[in-house]
Amino acid sequence: MLPPKVLKSGFSGLRNVLLRGQLLSAAPARLQHSQTQQHGQPVHSTRLETSSAKTLIDIGTRRIFNEDHDLFRQNVRRFFQEEVVPHHNEWEKAGQVSRELWEKAGEQGLLGLMIPEERGGVGGDVFSAAVVWEEQMYSNCTGPGFALHSDIVMPYIVNYGSKEQIERFVPNMAAGKCISAIAMTEPGAGSDLQGVKTNAKRDGSDWILNGSKVFITNGWMADLVVVVAVTNREAKTAAHGISLFLVEDGMKGFQKGRKLDKIGLKAQDTAELFFEDVRLPASALLGELNKGFYYLMSELPQERLVIADMAIAGCEFMFEETRNYVLQRKAFGKTVAHLQTVQHKLAELKTDICVGRAFLDNCIQLHAEKRLDASTASMAKFWASDLQNKVATQCLQLHGGWGYMWEYPIAKAFVDSRVQPIYGGTNEIMKELIARTIVSQK
Repeated sequence: MLPPKVLKSGFSGLRNVLLRGQLLSAAPARLQHSQTQQHGQPVHSTRLETSSAKTLIDIGTRRIFNEDHDLFRQNVRRFFQEEVVPHHNEWEKAGQVSRELWEKAGEQGLLGLMIPEERGGVGGDVFSAAVVWEEQMYSNCTGPGFALHSDIVMPYIVNYGSKEQIERFVPNMAAGKCISAIAMTEPGAGSDLQGVKTNAKRDGSDWILNGSKVFITNGWMADLVVVVAVTNREAKTAAHGISLFLVEDGMKGFQKGRKLDKIGLKAQDTAELFFEDVRLPASALLGELNKGFYYLMSELPQERLVIADMAIAGCEFMFEETRNYVLQRKAFGKTVAHLQTVQHKLAELKTDICVGRAFLDNCIQLHAEKRLDASTASMAKFWASDLQNKVATQCLQLHGGWGYMWEYPIAKAFVDSRVQPIYGGTNEIMKELIARTIVSQK
């Protein structure tokens, strides 16, 4: 096992900067330039862009990062190689990762990276969080639901929760001792959150929760679930009558269904959840009553950024895996890489991926500056996840028959890619959201 101090040392530089009050997320100039002034003249960074690097997953590239992020990435990469990769096949058979892995991730400071230290998190920036998203994809191990836990669920509690809720849950979540999920999707309501049927009714000072959810990431292992429920059926629109509740494992009436048998994400514990007359105290309400839909709309851009960045990182992994394969595989007396049609296909793929990476890095920078709007995040999510599936299909094709064999990493990457245009809001819904900003007269 990697000693905690080894991995955390990669974040120590970031923490030191934070302690000096020089927040990385508030200093884009520092990230874009290795030194802002020398003899009165600006000195531009010598960091290579992805397109110029030796490989698409080189450490030390991209202007949005600095040397502290590089050291952190080196240690995160080692964590995934030592603590995740050797066990992932076993976890795929089990349909879930181990709880021990979650606690190891917590010990190494990989959970709650963007959550302020005073709220129980690590106190890092979106760039360090992106390092973890990307390195998980570079390991080709989709089982750990770290990103959803840290960068999708935890912000709801930190941004809208009470002081008591934050103090009770967030430190344990950052330690990997409390695994979280968010329950939006229902059998009859997916991307359309206003179609939610799960409901909560008052009973004195308590709430009685009834309904069901499906396709819930981390659902089987979850100790805490943020549940989307209708609390006012008489509201002028469904959006005005939705609230969020914190439901804990073990509450009477809360049942977890089967771990769902998916075509991909085999080690990810995706589950059905059932709520039958679950009695919730008033303190289980997250944020204000009937404001849940607005909270969801506020937090979804970050969720879509996570999906998009992981999609591009998945493309980068698949490209490098395929490049290595065609350089070794022989056909007609030469390596497959000698065939012009293969060379041209690789050129097309690299160009597409590098274009995508440039856009995603811009989105990450915008988010660090709190300027990533919902429409741009939707563009990133739909375009990157579509590209991921295109790259998966073509890279598998370049592997020939072996690409169809589960023992080859490209096969797993291929099936794991397919869900990306579906969850986080289908890509068809992403286009609707983008289109509204185009044709709106407001």
